[in-house]
Amino acid sequence: MANLKVFVASTCYDMQAIRAQLKSLLNALGYEPVMSDDADVIFDPRLHTHTSCLREVTNCDMVVLVVGSRFGGATIPKALELIDMDHLSDLSRSDRFGEDKAKISITQAEVVKAIQSGIPVFAFVEAGVLRDHLTYEKNKNKPIINQIEFSSIDKAETAPYIFEFMNFLRLRNENNSIFEFSRLEDIESQLKKQWAGLFQRLLHEQRSKAQEGRRIDNLSSQIADLKAAVLSSISSAELKETAKGTIRFRHIIDFVYSLAAEYRTTEAMDILRSDAPWNELLGSLGIVDIRSDDTGGRVAGGIVLFRSDNTFYRARMSLYGMAKMASQWDEFRKLKVDAKNAIVNAVIDSRDARPVNYVRHFNQPYSKDGVIATDDDSEVEISNLARSLGVVQYPHVSGDGASVGDHAAQESPPRHPGTSG
Repeated sequence: MANLKVFVASTCYDMQAIRAQLKSLLNALGYEPVMSDDADVIFDPRLHTHTSCLREVTNCDMVVLVVGSRFGGATIPKALELIDMDHLSDLSRSDRFGEDKAKISITQAEVVKAIQSGIPVFAFVEAGVLRDHLTYEKNKNKPIINQIEFSSIDKAETAPYIFEFMNFLRLRNENNSIFEFSRLEDIESQLKKQWAGLFQRLLHEQRSKAQEGRRIDNLSSQIADLKAAVLSSISSAELKETAKGTIRFRHIIDFVYSLAAEYRTTEAMDILRSDAPWNELLGSLGIVDIRSDDTGGRVAGGIVLFRSDNTFYRARMSLYGMAKMASQWDEFRKLKVDAKNAIVNAVIDSRDARPVNYVRHFNQPYSKDGVIATDDDSEVEISNLARSLGVVQYPHVSGDGASVGDHAAQESPPRHPGTSG
């Protein structure tokens, strides 16, 4: 059975006693403490020790941070390359931490790496440092701030970098709690309470999830019974087939109608009644590329459908959801005309009573904050996936409407204007 690995982040020289006691506590709890000063980190001889520490953090399950009077050693630039320094503002509302990269300690870098890796951090700050932080906050924008010596800080010039790191932690949108401590017993008590609480919540959520699953199964059964009851009450064979088709093809009709209506409302019904293959259907709507929307969309797992006129759609589904839509359309288009018309009319007439929001059209290029950057290998993968979905790789159309490249010569999906990769 794998032990829970806990990385202990702190300065070493002033925290030797605390670190030794923390190690004993973690061992007693059955956890595996990871400490850079106790041979728990693999120090690759080809790398600086700072780089080795940052790499080791990502192998751990949580981080216990202890902040005291010392700043510690500044992280070497090579090790900082393992941290996404350009997006620190995405992690916290703090606007000063990280301004000077030369003033990020290795302890601070370890914690930032853990945060960017989604590893929970339990932060403890000495009581004296916490009190002086309040004084710093009240005076940090005054000219006198550089003349103040804080009794809890070992070197006066490092005070702003310690306090701004504390701001970085407490101004996060999540995992922003900071605990005060005066002795190890304070840390031990809080860790035991927090970890016991997390374990209790896990068990509670597991029970709730099981109960919710049973309720969903029961609701699904009731819906299935209702469908059967409705269908059995229809005497006409023709109406019964229409009802079955409405249930079976509702999603594909909603999607295609939304796709067409978002851009050309008057032709939406005609498109639904056509018997064109899926790739021709998308082509008639000017769609030249389909990709995952994993940077700019509000809904995780959504997709972007790029049009040849430099605009795009966002759809609330995955690429594999599109594959299912293609399969459904292939079945639907082969129905007889009368059956298709009846099913289409039934689904469209009921849209006002149902929340339907599959697709949204944006009359603009896919903006820079929504760029999907890909390398050559991922573009080949996207191209293969697009082909499997039945998406025709149309010639790329530039902003002035001129066709660029030859359709037959294209091997990878066209890059839409405004995207990079």
